[in-house]
Amino acid sequence: MAEFGENNSAVGSQIAGWKAASGGAGMSLETPVSNGNCSVSDTVKRVQHESSCESPTWESAGSDSAPKPIPRRSSLIKDGSRAGRDRKKTVSFSSSLSEKKISSAADCIHSMVEGIELKKIRTNSRVYQRYYLLDAGLQALCWEPSKKESDKARISLASIREVRTGRNTETFRTSGVYEQISEDCAFSIIYGEMYESLDLVANSAEVANIWVTGLRYLMQYGKHALDMLASSQDSLRLGWLEQMFSSAADSDGQEDIEEGIRLQLAVKLIRSVNPGVGGGKVEHRFKELQRVRDRMCGPTLDNESGVKDHGENKRLIGRNEQVTKEEFIEVFHDFCTRPEIYFLLVQFSSNKEFLDTKDLMRFLEAEQGMAQVSEETSLKLMQSHEPSEEGRQQGYLSLDGFTSYLTSAECQLFDREHDAVCQDMSQPLSHYYISSSHNTYLIEDQFRGPSDISGYIRALKMGCRCVEVDVWDGPNEEPLVCTGRTLSPPLALQYVIEAIGRFAFVASQYPLIICIENHCSLQQQKVMWQHLMRILGERLYTDLPYDGESYLPSPHALRHRILLKGKNLGPLPDGEDGEVSEEDEGAEMIQRMKAANSAGPAPGGIEKDMVQKSVSFTAVTQSNPVQLLPKRFQLLKELSDLVSLCRSTRFIDFLTSSKSQNPWELCSFHESLAVRLAGESPGDFVNHNKRFLSRVYPSPMRIDSSNMNPQDLWKCGCQIVSMNFQTAGLMMDLNTAWFRQNGSCGYVLRPAIMRQEVSYFSGDTRETVPGVPPQLLHVKVISGQNLPKPKGSSAKGDVVDPYVYVEIHGIPADCTERRTRTVTQNGDNPVFDESFEFQINLPELAMVRFMVLDDDFIGDEFIGQYTIPLECLQPGYRHVPIQSLTGEELPHAKLFVHVALTNRRGGGKPHKRGLSVRKARKGRDYTALRDLDVRAVDEVFKMAAPPLREATDLRENMQNSVAVFRELCGVSAVANLMQCVLALGSRVSGPDGAPLLLFDLRNHYPTLEPQGPLPDVLRRVVSTYEMMVQASRAVIELSDGIYDRILHIQTMAMEFHEKLQSLAEKEGLRGRKVSRALESFCWNITILKGQTDLLKRAKAEVQDNMKQVHDAALTGNLTKESLGLRRVRSQTRRGQDD
Repeated sequence: MAEFGENNSAVGSQIAGWKAASGGAGMSLETPVSNGNCSVSDTVKRVQHESSCESPTWESAGSDSAPKPIPRRSSLIKDGSRAGRDRKKTVSFSSSLSEKKISSAADCIHSMVEGIELKKIRTNSRVYQRYYLLDAGLQALCWEPSKKESDKARISLASIREVRTGRNTETFRTSGVYEQISEDCAFSIIYGEMYESLDLVANSAEVANIWVTGLRYLMQYGKHALDMLASSQDSLRLGWLEQMFSSAADSDGQEDIEEGIRLQLAVKLIRSVNPGVGGGKVEHRFKELQRVRDRMCGPTLDNESGVKDHGENKRLIGRNEQVTKEEFIEVFHDFCTRPEIYFLLVQFSSNKEFLDTKDLMRFLEAEQGMAQVSEETSLKLMQSHEPSEEGRQQGYLSLDGFTSYLTSAECQLFDREHDAVCQDMSQPLSHYYISSSHNTYLIEDQFRGPSDISGYIRALKMGCRCVEVDVWDGPNEEPLVCTGRTLSPPLALQYVIEAIGRFAFVASQYPLIICIENHCSLQQQKVMWQHLMRILGERLYTDLPYDGESYLPSPHALRHRILLKGKNLGPLPDGEDGEVSEEDEGAEMIQRMKAANSAGPAPGGIEKDMVQKSVSFTAVTQSNPVQLLPKRFQLLKELSDLVSLCRSTRFIDFLTSSKSQNPWELCSFHESLAVRLAGESPGDFVNHNKRFLSRVYPSPMRIDSSNMNPQDLWKCGCQIVSMNFQTAGLMMDLNTAWFRQNGSCGYVLRPAIMRQEVSYFSGDTRETVPGVPPQLLHVKVISGQNLPKPKGSSAKGDVVDPYVYVEIHGIPADCTERRTRTVTQNGDNPVFDESFEFQINLPELAMVRFMVLDDDFIGDEFIGQYTIPLECLQPGYRHVPIQSLTGEELPHAKLFVHVALTNRRGGGKPHKRGLSVRKARKGRDYTALRDLDVRAVDEVFKMAAPPLREATDLRENMQNSVAVFRELCGVSAVANLMQCVLALGSRVSGPDGAPLLLFDLRNHYPTLEPQGPLPDVLRRVVSTYEMMVQASRAVIELSDGIYDRILHIQTMAMEFHEKLQSLAEKEGLRGRKVSRALESFCWNITILKGQTDLLKRAKAEVQDNMKQVHDAALTGNLTKESLGLRRVRSQTRRGQDD
């Protein structure tokens, strides 16, 4: 190691020379050491300490004790090992002066010269700890200790063919420790004529990025790397910052720019670029720099007699209020540089410090999923986001411009197409989820909270399409709105209707449902009718429904109409008033509490007594349900006639509803009953909601206005799940996010499997959904920005220890959560770099929630959250705006994530499905059809078995061939074929620089043709690509025929649908067996429909794959047409080396 130290010292002085030449680091404030400026080394040590990617298995192998598992966020008392840590919340001003941020290849190469410990993975699953570093002349990679001789424990940089990120070599895939290795910390060096691999795992993702970036630069520029870096490093940024500094000095009237600019002006300039950073932190950093400078200049203050020159002292004190250009550049670098974005930039920049138009095109197409991207698209983005004049003129996007683009609205996680109505609004009303409010007039709790018109205004502005009005007799013949027999103050009905009329269609043009709970006498019902007619008038929908209609009208047909939900008398002679059963949800609360109230009032008065009884009541009613018979009351005929399409009816059971309920009749379900039905009869509940509207209201025992989980009812198809809009929290986050996916219009189309007349779906499923292909959601939480201290936190100071939960909400099979590690004492820019994978079985009903918490000893505190439907996710690198508990965006607080959605073949455990371990075809799972025990129908369904097997084989052969080709290209399971081909382009160059493989794009299916003798690994690439093309061609040529056969069998089977029950009875089936036969019929039809849909998707997937190959071959200059151009470039590069 001594010789390495000596060599490093020489190289260190060279590295210091690059920085001085480029001016990238500003003034140096640290004492020189043998290896040059060690600021990057300190960063690496910090990253090692805070961002460890080591697994418990490896730790236990090398130490006496393994680290403790991460506690769940529900833990109130954390693991005892944390109790001994003396960690207090203190005031922090970002990182210290020694913690410089990586923002150039020079920084990366400097770190590699310093060396670091990495783990080496061998084919026998052995893991070796080695110390890796670059040699003196930056010509080879060396490591110690080793059994090899020192001249053999090295790899020449000239022999390196590729630096591959992730666990994407055969050694990694077949390793027994594969699952314990972080994808973000692994990388491989492919070298030599035989394409050998050195597979390494760093202690953090940042260290892995440093080595990958540095090695790629050295591969690109060889011995000229130093000159290239010195000439190009940060030139765009430096020119822009110097111009910004000069303009600020001129505008401030500063005559001598060398004297600097005012401190407050410098702080303002920094915050104009990074508004999330606190002014106090920036000012503190400037003063910290000046203190170091003053200490270095201290000896010059003494005059010849040894007495301090007080005049000079006074001048320096004034000088401390000024900021020099070098200080400004250094502080800008500290607060406005994000290393994770720099590492992303160099992945696509062809080893430059900026992106040109083609680099940006490749990024937009391959990562961001943008279609029809051209150089004009790239130039337009550059003009919008590149801050430097030089960059805009030359068509370059610097690190600051790239950061600006990634933090803009264009790169938010939410797809802006969903800001407008984007779903089919012409289907029956029962096919939509409808945003609904419970007791809309209340703005706090249910028992004594105040009532206010603002409750209606707020709900309607949020897109709510179903509001509730409880009407009671009031003084002076004026009806009131309130919850009966509670302490909540009432509102005048007239003012409530006026507010509804004014704001009904402010946020949405689609129909508004007003649920009227009528408790008035006939006299005041007359007044209520007059108010409704006078204020709402022609907007009220009162047309009588047609008896032959099977479904309700669509939201599109009912635009700007108001529907009243309530009791209807039905046809009565002579237009008389009649008697109906009363709807009184509040009365149920009071009666149940009276049933549980066997003692006198508790101390503290009736209010406290009511609350205490409500708590004790739950156990009483669960064991002994109280049967409450509805009261009867007189209903005014004129008021009854206003209720047309939403007539209240009492629910008895699903069989009765299927026989006697009309589409325009609506059942209201108590929360407890709805949840019980969802658990006992999930399939029947879904079928009921295909034709009828169902409204679910919160349990009367939710006196605190807490909310039920709407997903528990949505999964059964319940359209109207009433929420207490005034109560923030998880449940309201889910509700708000869910209805945002269709322009916040208050209507969301339900999943297709819940709308089809003949289909099978159980909302309680914990497995895959028949007929619906599962998807894999890949989420990488990269970093956070400007995460604030939790609101109301009792901890002193402004330091947070953030971590992130990624939650999936949907059907039970999909519900899960994963969490990142905790980043200690960093809310400004915590780097997490952790990846998660989730299988989503019903994507149409899934939501993703990011929750940020502050890790605290007593109890983790909520910082913020963001919830989004899966359908609204934009793929690629995105920023997630963090929202407060009440739904407002926290200023400048964001998460930086990468998101990808793939089919089930796109992920999984590669070492079990890799090249060396293939699942035999006979082991493939085929979806089975069910027997009905009805001979004629079963014979038809048996005909479907062969085409179903053919369809599955056709589709999965194609997807498996793509997965194998992806693995050979050395990319992750998240990558698409465009990324595969672009990655392939980096390793197909021969010794003379000419490509060994090129695509022929003249045919519909691009062919991959060798241009000379190939090494074994590239021969395998060619054969695998040919297998993929062959499987893809089979999908295109055979899928239509199989599709028609399955569709024909489905049509034949549907002919039995109407008479299936009678056929079953003729076969001797009775009772439950008949129901089971009907259910099996729906299951089989769902499978047939699902397979035809999957075939159509597979055909579209093949067409998209071939287009990606075509576009990537053009972008990567891997076509025969570009061969001449590549040779010219190759000859030019060889000339430079010579």
